[in-house]
Amino acid sequence: MFSTLVRGGLRRHSPAIARCLFSSSASLAAAEVKKLGVVGAGQMGLGIALVAAQKAEIPVTLIDNSQESLDKGLKFAEKLLDKDVAKERLTREAATAVRDRLKPSLKLEDLSDVDFVIEAVPEIPDLKTSIFSQIAQIAPKHAILATNTSSISITKIAAATTNDPKDLQAPSRVISTHFMNPVPVQKGVEIITGLQTSQETIDTAIAFVQRMGKIPARSADSPGFLANRILMPYINEAIICLETGVGSREDIDSIMKHGTNVPMGPLTLADFIGLDTCLAIMNVLHQETGDSKYRPAGLLKKMVDAGWLGKKSGKGFYEY
Repeated sequence: MFSTLVRGGLRRHSPAIARCLFSSSASLAAAEVKKLGVVGAGQMGLGIALVAAQKAEIPVTLIDNSQESLDKGLKFAEKLLDKDVAKERLTREAATAVRDRLKPSLKLEDLSDVDFVIEAVPEIPDLKTSIFSQIAQIAPKHAILATNTSSISITKIAAATTNDPKDLQAPSRVISTHFMNPVPVQKGVEIITGLQTSQETIDTAIAFVQRMGKIPARSADSPGFLANRILMPYINEAIICLETGVGSREDIDSIMKHGTNVPMGPLTLADFIGLDTCLAIMNVLHQETGDSKYRPAGLLKKMVDAGWLGKKSGKGFYEY
C-alpha cells in the first residue's frame, strides 16, 4: 500500500518528497561489510547470523556468554539448513559452506575485526547499554554498531558508547536494525536512527540488510518505533479481551486470522514472540509515553510471573 501511494501520489504531487523518502536506499555512502558480529545466540541473534552467512555470504562471529546457548543455536541452524537441503532449496555443499561461516565465541573481544555488529540480547536497557559501551571499545573504529532493539531509544544506546560529550565518532555509528521474527522468513527490517547517527551509518545499514535479502523501512526514534507501536497494543488489547471474557482464546485468534487475513491470531503471535518480550515492550511504551492506553494487561503480567512465556517455555496462551 505504501509503495502504491508513493508511486501514485507522492511522486505525482511532490517529487521532492519522494526523493527525500527514498534517497537513503541508494546507499551512496555505504561502506562494504566483509565480516559481521552478532551478540546474542538466541532465536533472533541466531536467525540474523544464519541469514547473513547464507544470503550475504560473509563470515559471522556469533557471541554469547553461554556455551549452552551457542550450542543450541548452532544445532538449530543446522536443522534449518538440513531442511533447506531436503526441500532442494540448497545443495549440501552450499549448506556446509553456510555453516562454516558461523564462528561461535564466548568473548566480546572476538569482535575486534568485524565491520558491522548487531546486538540481539533481551530488551533490558542496562544490559544493552553495557554491551554497547564495551563493543565501542573493542570493534574497529569504522565498524557500524547496530541494535536489534524493538523499543529502547537508539539515542540513549548511542550515548552509552562514550563518556566524552566531545567524542562524536562512536555515537554516530550506532543505529537500529530491527529484524522481524522469525528472521529467516520475514522480509522486513526497521531502520531506526538516533539523534547522533551519521548518514554513512544509515546508508551502510540499509545496503547491508538489502544484501541479506531484506526490505528496510525507516522509523523515527520514538517509543516502540513503527512495528511495535502498532503491533503490541493490538496484542495487548487481545489479551484484555480474553481477560475480561469478551471472547475465548480460540475465537479471538480465529476472528483476526480469518477476518483480517493475518497468518496467525494475536494470542498465538504473542506466544511466538514471547510473553516476557511483549510485557517488556508494553512497559517501555507505557513508561516512555506516559499514555494509559499502553498499560500492560493484568493477565500478561501474571502469566510472565508464572513463567508462562509462550512457545519457548512450552506454555503460554496455548501449550507446546
